[in-house]
Amino acid sequence: MRRTLGLVIAAVVALVLSACGSSSSDTASSSGTAAADAPLKVGVSPVPHAQILKYVADNLAAAKGLKLEIVEFSDYVQPNLQLQDGQLDANYFQHKPYLDDFNASKGTKLSFVAPVHLEPLGLYSRKVKDLASLPQGGTVAVPNDATNLGRALKLLADNGVVTLKDGVGTAATERDVTGNPKNLTFRPLEAAQLPRSLDDVDAAVINGNYALEANLDPSSDALVLEKAEGNPYANGLVVAQGHEGDPRVKTLAGLLAGPEVKKYIEDTFKGSVIPAS
Repeated sequence: MRRTLGLVIAAVVALVLSACGSSSSDTASSSGTAAADAPLKVGVSPVPHAQILKYVADNLAAAKGLKLEIVEFSDYVQPNLQLQDGQLDANYFQHKPYLDDFNASKGTKLSFVAPVHLEPLGLYSRKVKDLASLPQGGTVAVPNDATNLGRALKLLADNGVVTLKDGVGTAATERDVTGNPKNLTFRPLEAAQLPRSLDDVDAAVINGNYALEANLDPSSDALVLEKAEGNPYANGLVVAQGHEGDPRVKTLAGLLAGPEVKKYIEDTFKGSVIPAS
């Protein structure tokens, strides 16, 4: 009886191991095929990222055998969290300094693949027409994330509104403001809220994508605008670490860096969005 039972158990174990090996092999094969043929799911901000990606999807992707699934987000956090969790294959909404800070603070492992475009940060107001008219004791809204806050303060310093501690650059916080002749108060807000704050503050430093979404034209409506030369804040394509070699990602990066996309950006945004190359 024991011998018979042992033979039965051995047969069952062999069958299970065989099935597992077959299933694993089939899954790997199926997964490899799916990865090559499946749409690349990319998280984006609506403006201008979704517009640029839709141009690629409608005009360029098919010729390269690339399918794109575009998922729009209204914030700067979920696209990274969902990319880390595998709900997205890539995202396109952020610059590398923001990504580096996000990785450090959230423990994510995301990789910047290639820059695509720059959205110059600008100072906007519905109450004054120029910097000289900013009132004593006025309030200026600024982005509350570390990288864009420093960037906003540097923009104000570059235009003589405040003075910053020597050498602090775009790592500046309010504590690094050493000169503030107009005694301005800075109101940190989530970047997406900044355009809506314009009725409540004297001015606001607004990220380019949110300015465009609010029908502000950076090239004509901004009191001052960030310079493009030497600017490290180009928005680009990002993936989870280890996925940089995905052929679909490489194809998309090539298309986004190509002459057709450069011309589309220049013709569509007329200086409010600037190609990275």
